[in-house]
Amino acid sequence: MSLHLVDPPEELTRRARHFVSAHALRAAPLDVDQYRKCWLGLGIPATEIDRAAAYSRRWGGLVLPPAPHYDGGPKILNPDTPEGSPDEGWWFEAGAERTAVPYTFMIGPHSEFGVYGDRWTPLHSTIEGWVESVALAHHASSWAKTITKLTGQDVDTLQLDALEGVPEVAGLADTWWRGADSLVAIYTGEAECMTAPQCRTAFIYSGLDTWGLHG
Repeated sequence: MSLHLVDPPEELTRRARHFVSAHALRAAPLDVDQYRKCWLGLGIPATEIDRAAAYSRRWGGLVLPPAPHYDGGPKILNPDTPEGSPDEGWWFEAGAERTAVPYTFMIGPHSEFGVYGDRWTPLHSTIEGWVESVALAHHASSWAKTITKLTGQDVDTLQLDALEGVPEVAGLADTWWRGADSLVAIYTGEAECMTAPQCRTAFIYSGLDTWGLHG
C-alpha cells in the first residue's frame, strides 16, 4: 500500500490542520464509480452513491493516528456499500475498524460520523468533528500535566456548568469541554450503541496553559 502526505482541508481548525499534515498519511481512496452500476442494481439511490463518492474524494484513504477511545477508531477512512432504505435513511461505512470492536464506524443519513452496534449512535454531526476530536485529544495529551480517566457512573460526577463546549468537534454522543486550565472529553457512543452504561468514559486533561487549551 502506497502512502503519501496529506494536504488537510481548509475547513479544519489550525490545530487540526497541523495534526493532519504532521501525523496523518493518505492511501489511494476507493473509486466509488467502479461500483456505481452494481450498487444501482442493488436498488441503492444514485444520490446515496454520489454521497459516498463525495466522501471518498474528500476523506478516502486518510490514515489518522489512533484515537484514545473506540480502540483507535477507523484504520483508514473509506466508504463501502451504502445500506438502508428510503424510510429509515441510508448509511455507509466510514472506514474499517482498526481493532476488533462490536460496532461499525458509519456515516449517517445526515452525514454524521458515528457507530452502529445494537443501534445507530451518531458521535459527531460531521466527519470534520471526528477529525477535530482526534486532533484535540492528541494535542491535549501532549500538553496536559495530568490525565484522569473516569468510567461508568463516575462520569456523572463531572461538573460541567462552569465549562464551555468546544464547538469544532460538533459533538453529539461525544463532547469536549474547556475550563480555565483543563479540557474534558466525554465519550458515550459505546454506551449508547450497545446499551452498556458502564462503557461511558471521560478523560480530564489538567494543568493546561493557554496554548494547551486552544492550540
